[in-house]
Amino acid sequence: MSDPHERNEPRLRLLGISKIYPSVVANADVNLTVMPGEIHAVLGENGAGKSTLMKMIYGVTKPDAGEIMWEGRQVRIDSPSAARRLGIGMVFQHFALFETLTVAENIALALDEKTTPRLLAPRIRAVSEQYGLPLDPDRLVHSMSVGERQRVEIVRCLLQSPRLLIMDEPTSVLTPDAVQTLFVSLRRLRDEGVSILYISHKLDEIQALCDRATVLRAGRVAGTAVPREETAHSLAELMIGGDLPTCTLAPRAPGEVALALAALDLPSADPFGTTLRGISLDVRAGEIVGLAGVSGNGQQELLKAISGERPAPVAASIRLLGHDAGRLDAAARRRLGLGFVPEERLGRGAVPALSLADNALLTGYLNPDAGMATGGVIRRSAVRAFAAAVIERFKVKCGGPSSAAASLSGGNLQKFIVGREIRLAPRVMVVAQPTWGVDVGAAMLIRQAIIDLRDAGVAVLVVSEELDELFMMCDRIAVLAKGRLSPAVATSATTVDRIGRWMGGDFAVEGESHVPA
Repeated sequence: MSDPHERNEPRLRLLGISKIYPSVVANADVNLTVMPGEIHAVLGENGAGKSTLMKMIYGVTKPDAGEIMWEGRQVRIDSPSAARRLGIGMVFQHFALFETLTVAENIALALDEKTTPRLLAPRIRAVSEQYGLPLDPDRLVHSMSVGERQRVEIVRCLLQSPRLLIMDEPTSVLTPDAVQTLFVSLRRLRDEGVSILYISHKLDEIQALCDRATVLRAGRVAGTAVPREETAHSLAELMIGGDLPTCTLAPRAPGEVALALAALDLPSADPFGTTLRGISLDVRAGEIVGLAGVSGNGQQELLKAISGERPAPVAASIRLLGHDAGRLDAAARRRLGLGFVPEERLGRGAVPALSLADNALLTGYLNPDAGMATGGVIRRSAVRAFAAAVIERFKVKCGGPSSAAASLSGGNLQKFIVGREIRLAPRVMVVAQPTWGVDVGAAMLIRQAIIDLRDAGVAVLVVSEELDELFMMCDRIAVLAKGRLSPAVATSATTVDRIGRWMGGDFAVEGESHVPA
């Protein structure tokens, strides 16, 4: 426990911090104070400058103007290692992990202390269990889901015993139980005098966890608040400077089966993966089926099977718009009318170094209606026009179609990827984690756009770990647990609690009526 008198001296003060890029003002004259033993939220829309500000504190990016004061003295933080020497740790929104290495090898590389993965493994097990984020130190990262990779980043940071912990969307792909366990740990760290800077678009989390909040809008401080004294609605309005958007799901009768999984069995290609057993599900034209479940229960394997990244053993186990598609590759399935948004946006949803226009071309060239390629010749004007239309429709904050994907904030890149797939007018749409790291206004925009697809007769499958999201936008919900799929039940005929119980693998709930999967 820290000395109470130390709490009178701010741990961190930012004075007039600014960062300007050629196409955007990321931060302008930002002032921020964080006390010892305080959990301080930084709120704002996607592109408001939150992540850039955190990167300057952590030494990844250098400010163009302003001062950083650390425990009463001015400091220059020129690198992450300099930040760590001060006692600053950061959990990034986009993971910095080597996929071909194990958990222990990745964490050993990130620590300043000299140690070996073998010696580090017991500490990883102990700390991960202590904070309710269990990890196998010997597991290869490429075999892990996004939610499991998030645990690696958090545990890596906690092993450094930071005095200031920066967390950028740390719960975006964690389950509700894992979130609550993490919150217990963060409150304990706070009580021990650790300062926490917390970025999240989940306003209920901010209200439950944070002591104070600073709101950024267009790179500037728009105001401050005590979250527990606000409502989620008032916080959202402070963030976006206007009324909070909503989405509407009106009842409609679904059409013919567009995507059918029939007794799909798929052995795991990885020793740490999950084998799919007897997966059966119908998704009809004009309906949204939600797939809930704890990360690592087969979602990654199922998405790869549906998208064509991994062929199924039996062609008829996956039928797409009347075609046996289980043995078709990803391009062939796209030509039939499949749209796909993977859970990992950087690397799978988009190539970081390529422009938004070129990233649109990567999937759009397969669609003749998009007009991006004719007779094998790329039509650059059509590609740019397509990307520009997505940027405008989904309010993507960027420098235009020529902007590199890596230059966008996580939420803005998510909006672009979802918008790209929607604009390609698929007949079947599969979306994983549709609003990961997206602010509350943009999340509603994306959800409504997916609902509009359903209303236009598209069959939609949504994989998400946010139960509130699934209940908001889905006609039916099923649960994937330990590689097995529950019945798909009408959303109106079930509850969050019941789906939560099913996530443990117990699908035999007496008295449950359901629409056959």
